[in-house]
Amino acid sequence: MFPLSTLRTHGRLLGFGFFMCLCSNFGQTYFIALFGGEVRAAFDLSHGGFGTVYSLATLTSAAILIWAGRFVDRVSMASYSTVVLLGLAGACFIFGFAASEAALVVALLFLRLFGQGLSNHAGITAMARYFDSFRGRAVSIANMGFPAGVAVFPTIVVLALATYSWREIWLANGVIVVLAVPVMLVLLSDHNARHAAHVASRAESGAMARDHTLGEALRGVRFWLRMPALLAPSFISTGLVFHQVHIADIKGWSMTLLSGSFSAYAALTVVAALLGGPLVDSIGARRLTRYFLVPLAAAALVIVFFDGAWLAPVFFGFLGASAGITAVILGALWAELYGISHLGAIRAFGQAAMVFSTGLSPVVFGVLIDQGIKIEAIAGTCAVYCVFASVLARAAESQAER
Repeated sequence: MFPLSTLRTHGRLLGFGFFMCLCSNFGQTYFIALFGGEVRAAFDLSHGGFGTVYSLATLTSAAILIWAGRFVDRVSMASYSTVVLLGLAGACFIFGFAASEAALVVALLFLRLFGQGLSNHAGITAMARYFDSFRGRAVSIANMGFPAGVAVFPTIVVLALATYSWREIWLANGVIVVLAVPVMLVLLSDHNARHAAHVASRAESGAMARDHTLGEALRGVRFWLRMPALLAPSFISTGLVFHQVHIADIKGWSMTLLSGSFSAYAALTVVAALLGGPLVDSIGARRLTRYFLVPLAAAALVIVFFDGAWLAPVFFGFLGASAGITAVILGALWAELYGISHLGAIRAFGQAAMVFSTGLSPVVFGVLIDQGIKIEAIAGTCAVYCVFASVLARAAESQAER
């Protein structure tokens, strides 16, 4: 995938990207949702109630992410990532000790901000910034950290819940993340020299003058035409995964089958990412945005038309394929379109929009479920939306070609 010389020079940086995406699992929806039944029972929340609490925390984190994400352009990557991981550890501890709904909101806010938001943001921004010819492949390698967690964490959690309380598990998660800080610092031990050389090279070539600011990006129509497609995976996948227990109940899938199906999710995420990296490098992320919603639409259609237990891994497999190709495209797209001088700010805005959509979907799906709307009808609507968003993404590509 990479020339040997590139691996020798940037191996630690690739490891850093992978490691930060691995740590992001603690703030991802699928991981928090594994404790959904226990949390709802502890705080006496309905599906819609828990979705509302989760959405409030996630929406707030999205607003903060726009501000916090841009600091990756201004401070060293080591300092930035240390703050991110310590914040994530603190969120785990707050979650474990939460005794009220207010404390639950705070814990979820910081889990979403430092986990899904900033841990991933730091790792992927580093890949997009410091790799040019192999940007897509670098992003795909870093994103392997997410499916690596998906492949093992659900089974570990299910086994741990048989012996320990959900609070004890979250306190242990906090200790694990604290111990991750020195590992991250070792992976970035040679990064200052790399950064200085990179900045000098870009200044000499005049590349910085061609980069766009966040304001310039937001004033372009192409940015907004692409957003419906870019937000679809975060909104739809989050809604379906957050209410996975409800889907399992409706379809007659056992929790063991459900947790085991995450292996299919992880496997297809890896396959899609490994295929997507070279595609992005050869074709370009912008051209792929009109096709990348196909696996997501297929996952929704599985829910619409099928019930069999054997389809649980098929459903999660399609979601995994969607996650894999989406992560690679989004990791490379902003740098490809707008350059890297203000990449942290631009990517933070896009990431915040996606986090915002993940905050809306649990409550929207939860309220619809509480109102008696069948999950099949919800999934069918999601599939139709994928088609509509893909048409708009194609229109953005046409705009770019004029």
